[in-house]
Amino acid sequence: MDFLAGCIGGAAGVLVGHPFDTVKVRLQVQNVDKPLYRGTFHCFQSIVRQESMFGLYKGIGSPMMGLTFINAIVFGVQGNTMRLLGQDTPMNQFFAGAAAGTIQCVICCPMELAKTRMQLQGTGEKKSKKRLYKNSLDCLVRIYNREGLRGVNRGMVTTLIRETPGFGVYFLAYDVLTRSLGCEPDDPYMIPKLLFSGGMSGIASWLSTYPVDVIKSRLQADGVGGVYQYSSIADCVRQSVRKEGYMVFTRGLTSTLLRAFPVNAATFATVTLVLMYSRGVEEGPKDCEPAQPSHHAQLQQQAQPSSL
Repeated sequence: MDFLAGCIGGAAGVLVGHPFDTVKVRLQVQNVDKPLYRGTFHCFQSIVRQESMFGLYKGIGSPMMGLTFINAIVFGVQGNTMRLLGQDTPMNQFFAGAAAGTIQCVICCPMELAKTRMQLQGTGEKKSKKRLYKNSLDCLVRIYNREGLRGVNRGMVTTLIRETPGFGVYFLAYDVLTRSLGCEPDDPYMIPKLLFSGGMSGIASWLSTYPVDVIKSRLQADGVGGVYQYSSIADCVRQSVRKEGYMVFTRGLTSTLLRAFPVNAATFATVTLVLMYSRGVEEGPKDCEPAQPSHHAQLQQQAQPSSL
């Protein structure tokens, strides 16, 4: 039931946050010489006006499909790592989260590649005249046929650099916040505290690794239309800084932070409610007591930032 609650909570997070993610990706990869969007709000307006509301949900199939596998991987790795480390301390939460973040990249990288390509398809068009990809799965199949396994795993190194410390910071921040705020079984503010902790942890996680995410998005978007701009991670960093300065590493940050809090809040709310109603109202809140580290860790791993 914990696993099911995590999956449902993650799905709720994707539905809430995907429009913000689409805006983030568009801003990160747009041509600096001929920018389509002036900022976050203008990007939102332009997508809705030119492509309808559905334009904000382009590429949502990929994170939805990968959600179950990512939750399964994070659930197993984080739980086993915590048992291996023995003590439920903030630093152990960081190491367990980092381990989980590293392993789930196997699913996360291809999933985000397909998501990015789908989000960029038909930019500025309500109905794409020429659709290169039918859906996320078709996108990955076509990339594999054209470029092999290396193409499907484009951006894997940057994904690892982002996810490993990102998940570590998330679990560390969540553990510190929930310990500081307390989570007593009779506390009427228990759920708001969990929501606040999850939302702020998501923000902390994104802030710690956001520059790497910009480079990852650019590498995964590179090659659309058959034109490649970057030969490596270093080349992408070098070209981006030369053309746009160091502020390039903050492109799309506003929409990302706007997305981070409600996504993690939606995830936590859904996970908590599913667990409470499945186990009974009386039993549900007791599972949040800090004295029970095993379930404390489970809530952390289910409300993860890659639903981020």
